[in-house]
Amino acid sequence: MRKKIFVQLMFTVIAMFMTTATYAQEATGFQVLKEKFIEGGWQFMSLVLVCLILGLAFCIERIITLNIATANTDKLLSRIDENLKSGDVNGAMEVCKSTQGPTASILYEGLKNYNKGPEAVEKAIVSYGSVQMGLLEKGLVWIALFIAIAPMLGFMGTVIGMIEAFDRIQATNDLSPNVVAGGIKVALLTTVTGLIVAIILQIFYNYIVSKIDGIVNKMEESSIALVDIMASNNVFK
Repeated sequence: MRKKIFVQLMFTVIAMFMTTATYAQEATGFQVLKEKFIEGGWQFMSLVLVCLILGLAFCIERIITLNIATANTDKLLSRIDENLKSGDVNGAMEVCKSTQGPTASILYEGLKNYNKGPEAVEKAIVSYGSVQMGLLEKGLVWIALFIAIAPMLGFMGTVIGMIEAFDRIQATNDLSPNVVAGGIKVALLTTVTGLIVAIILQIFYNYIVSKIDGIVNKMEESSIALVDIMASNNVFK
């Protein structure tokens, strides 16, 4: 399901770029970007653009998934408490099953082990919490990879542009600015593009990490609160 969502997002991002290109043909800003893209050398500029598209697709998928995973933990714990006060552990488990997000899944695992004592509940919560952490961080490694690759590709284009500039000097035996300007321009354009892509993806990456940290904190607080609720309602026997 998540793979299907990611593929759809990737094609959506690509479609957005294509739509922007279609409707902005007369726009001066787009024409400038188009010219700079061509001047920078389509080989490396295309690779940097692919990093941006794939990186944004991963970022959008993570943001959507994390927003779905964010649950009102206070309301969830309140409903669990109501069921446990009436001695309905199965009802509390059903509340967790019907609620989306990693917090509800962890609380469900804790409730499932209520008859084994508080230590078993805490152990189940910790073990399943590690699993949920892995799911929350899924895809981050790819975003980090594109953040690292984009400027590297830009620097590679820079090196190649400088090599071309020196090749022209060698071929013409002339150090005039007109001879080397083209190669240096290509070098600078690829570097700037790679750095811009890395900056954009880094902003999204930091937002996603902060979102995950917030969810993890809620998970930990809810886990502690669940054990207290179960103890206060004499669930452990």
